[in-house]
Amino acid sequence: MRYNDTLSRTQSGALATNKVLRNTYMLLGLTLVVASLSAGVSAMLALPRPGLIITLVGFYGLMYLTERNRNSGLGLLFIFAFTAFTGYTIGPIINYYLSTSSGTETVMLALGGTALTFLSLSAYVLTTRKDMSFLGGMMMAGFVVLLVGIVANIFLALPALSLALSALFILFSSGAILMQTSAIIHGGEQNYISATVTLYVSIFNIFLSLLQLLGLSRD
Repeated sequence: MRYNDTLSRTQSGALATNKVLRNTYMLLGLTLVVASLSAGVSAMLALPRPGLIITLVGFYGLMYLTERNRNSGLGLLFIFAFTAFTGYTIGPIINYYLSTSSGTETVMLALGGTALTFLSLSAYVLTTRKDMSFLGGMMMAGFVVLLVGIVANIFLALPALSLALSALFILFSSGAILMQTSAIIHGGEQNYISATVTLYVSIFNIFLSLLQLLGLSRD
């Protein structure tokens, strides 16, 4: 009897985990479509870049509202608003790179590199089912280093520092993908909206960082 109860709980947990994983990837795919359409419209209409304050308020404000409402239908509304806004901010950046001699190649390489990075990291965790929670300490240290580097770069504006920050953002975001995917399959993350936000922001940061790395290296 006790064995049956344990087996039943194990099966229920596996079903719940698979449901979170399935819903996360489904929602992530939809958010990427929304962001791509928003970026495309923004680029075609040549919309201006939003100012720093608007960008920060829109990014963190909508992300906060998404997390706050992650257990209700409003969470879905806010996550699509969040991804549409980030797509709009990408449009002017893409136009900037497309205006350069090798801009199309740079954008395509960044897109391909982002897709390859995400798929490889996700496949590794899903295949090995390795618990990546041990990365927590390193991720916290990396966050502090990034924060200090960003503040320093505001005043110094050094190309070498910008390159280093882009590389660190890629490493940090890759770690976030590993940890979030691992948390889902091991039952540590049970909300697919929260999981989607983490994965989407990581993909967003990797794409922008690759754009900057490729653009600066070509310059």
